[in-house]
Amino acid sequence: MQNKEKTTIRKVGVKKNESIYLIIRGLEVGVASGLVCVAYRFALVYAEEGLYKVLDFVKGSPAKIALWLALLCVFGVMVALINKWEPDAAGSGIPQTSGEIRGYFSLNWWRVIIAKFIGGTTAVFSGLSLGREGPSVQLGGMAAKGVSRLTKSDKTTELRMISCGAGAGMAAAFNAPIAGTMFVLEEIHHNYDKAILCMSIVASITADYISIAFFGHETTFQYDTVTLALHNYWILLLMGVVLGFAGAGYNVFMVWVQKLYKKVTKIPQAVKMAFVFLVSGVIGLTVPQILCGGHTMATRLMTERPELSVLFVLLFAKFLFGAFSFSSGAPGGTLYPLCVLGAYIGAIFGNIAINNIGLSGGLYEEFVVIGMAGLFSSIVRAPLTGIILVFELTGDMHSLLPIATVSLISYAVANTIGTAPFYSILFEKAVENTDSPVLNSSKTEKVIQTFTIPLGSKIADHKIADIDWGKHCLIVSVERDETPMTPKGDTLLKEGDTLVMLISQRRFSQDVKRICDIIKK
Repeated sequence: MQNKEKTTIRKVGVKKNESIYLIIRGLEVGVASGLVCVAYRFALVYAEEGLYKVLDFVKGSPAKIALWLALLCVFGVMVALINKWEPDAAGSGIPQTSGEIRGYFSLNWWRVIIAKFIGGTTAVFSGLSLGREGPSVQLGGMAAKGVSRLTKSDKTTELRMISCGAGAGMAAAFNAPIAGTMFVLEEIHHNYDKAILCMSIVASITADYISIAFFGHETTFQYDTVTLALHNYWILLLMGVVLGFAGAGYNVFMVWVQKLYKKVTKIPQAVKMAFVFLVSGVIGLTVPQILCGGHTMATRLMTERPELSVLFVLLFAKFLFGAFSFSSGAPGGTLYPLCVLGAYIGAIFGNIAINNIGLSGGLYEEFVVIGMAGLFSSIVRAPLTGIILVFELTGDMHSLLPIATVSLISYAVANTIGTAPFYSILFEKAVENTDSPVLNSSKTEKVIQTFTIPLGSKIADHKIADIDWGKHCLIVSVERDETPMTPKGDTLLKEGDTLVMLISQRRFSQDVKRICDIIKK
């Protein structure tokens, strides 16, 4: 182990052209993740189109309907078997990717890609209310891991590549490279790392280029902007509070539904999954608008402007069906479905405000996109990602101020209520039966991690030797004003210093949390 530490330290010291190295690795990640996620996106587009063609074909014929429902049950059993074959491909995929980076899991990259691709496509073709974004994050991360394994990268580089592949996957799914980069820093790492930032930007932009080459430049939402007057911003304050409570309630309800589903232990998983797919078939024959990720709902929202009563019905139907679909563990995400829910809450809020306060009818679309960002921020607790994501989905700079206002208020309200962030909840559930990382100690490597000392930190103006960093951590460099220094016991730490540390991969999650606590105190 000591020799490995010396080798890693030597690599850190001699890598003078690290920025070039990170750019090259970012390009590799962006190409691999972009191609895999674009292929998945194509598969889901054709699956959704095929679903609606099937529904039109079977409509009005009892025999065809019965055959379709029976086929959906078979699909459900097939997805259950896929999940059994590769359990790490079930659900969203974001918690599993975070677990890989934090040292709890070691995912089989090619099995996850195959299982996620087939299972996710089957789920969407069957109409389940699941999106492509969570799976794209995992697919991007696993494609990056495949590149790292094929190029025999060291463990630090591999973890960085997985992180950046996850961001590239999100960029390819949404055509949102900046949001993909921010997602890596804000949601996956919860930490600012210059190396991750550099590689992630390159990977996300490269993946976005690939996505644009196949799907074009058009943004997901296009509308004519009408600016809300500043004296009406009190409405945004109220909207932020409403979305904050809605996001907190969403997290509580989703957890409750998942627990309820898991309590049904006497029925085999294959039968439960078949029932979920069967329910999806029935809903497809009665309320087809709420099927899949919600693209049909979003299109109708912008083009038809449904009445208030219809908005309420579709909102609650989509919410309940989305929770039901996600609780099954079928491969699929919730990011786009929750954005659609936010859009409907925004539409309801806008409808009421326009009809009762006398606001311009042109503000309807403005409330729709603000609702998306606000609900995303309150559920995921990543307000910067939510603000940037909605900006990239709309391409409208004029809406940035109201979007940021509502997002930050909803984020603060949800935090004040005290419910945990959605993906933190899912991560805790994913690792709840894992007491320690599932890594073989004989193969464990040291991982490089950077930490920046924030303003007001109590360790500022203290010597390195005065702080208990733990026996599994080693400071190999202190960077001050972009200049690296060799650390010594009497080196005095300053606010803004970046610590480059070697951390045991086996204890990665525990040690990172402990060091973050030390630095932030």
